[in-house]
Amino acid sequence: MWKARLCILLAVVLGPGAVQAAECRGEQFEGESYTVCAVDMARDDLRLFLNDAEAGTPLGSFGAIEDQIKAEGKALVFAMNAGMYHADRSPVGLYVEAGKEVRGLVTRDGPGNFGLLPNGVFCIREGRADVIETLRFERERPRCRDASQSGPMLVIDGALHPRFLKDSDSLYIRNGVGTSRDGRRAFFVISDRAVNFHTFGRFFRDHLKLRQALYFDGKVSRLYAPALGRSDIGFPLGPMVGAVIDAGTAVD
Repeated sequence: MWKARLCILLAVVLGPGAVQAAECRGEQFEGESYTVCAVDMARDDLRLFLNDAEAGTPLGSFGAIEDQIKAEGKALVFAMNAGMYHADRSPVGLYVEAGKEVRGLVTRDGPGNFGLLPNGVFCIREGRADVIETLRFERERPRCRDASQSGPMLVIDGALHPRFLKDSDSLYIRNGVGTSRDGRRAFFVISDRAVNFHTFGRFFRDHLKLRQALYFDGKVSRLYAPALGRSDIGFPLGPMVGAVIDAGTAVD
């Protein structure tokens, strides 16, 4: 409850005319707790981040994103890891940032969670964000300003991934994203405790009522949400997603 009140307080302090972003809150479902950050694509400035703009080396952390966007007069109000990556932190699948494709789409199956088909793409366009299953993405080829491929899909057209087992003992703190039908709302979720895929997918489908949702990762899952007093630390990350606002409207 205190988390929700803090988010409301933040909105009041910023005022109705200020640029707001990523309302983060705690939610309960089926005995498990989650942190959800909701982004309004008609209002919020949502971006993907991978490499330092000058050095070309991986940013790796939420703090590095903050340092980079200070030059634009921006502040980070929400961030999360946003896709799987290799040991050098390069993306495993499709990655597009600010209209530039860094790595191409991967359509084959393979080992690990990424290769557990169907997987999908998180696509950011002007005024909307969508989770799109990979083969559909290949057919339709939407023009994404930013895009990150990950896997597996959690929810596909309202159905859980067919390989998920309700009683699986593979338990991790997990994070992912789901999008509304009209693409206006994106919901970024991280579990507060270790859960299996089936449990995590049901949160998107049955609690948030989303028809499309994509897994970002487990084990390394981390969240930056200063309105909740949260800035998770750990090993360096690859792709990250974040919402930014003008630095003059940020609240400590």
